[in-house]
Amino acid sequence: SELTEEEKNRIIEMAWEDRTTFDQIKERTGLSESEVIKLMRRELKPGSFCLWRKRVSGRITKHRKLFERHIKPSC
Repeated sequence: SELTEEEKNRIIEMAWEDRTTFDQIKERTGLSESEVIKLMRRELKPGSFCLWRKRVSGRITKHRKLFERHIKPSC
């Protein structure tokens, strides 16, 4: 279904937030990580999209499993 401008803006806001994981975005909106990336590519200016991708690529806090593994003691 088609997203409203308000929904798109909220997803973009969540995608920029460091502490909001892609899993949380999926739970709240139903969009997978790849769908969020497509939305960001479509809605942001090319330079802004590149900055965002560079920022979130490999960022532990954007991926719940990586983040949980990082904060748990590995004893």
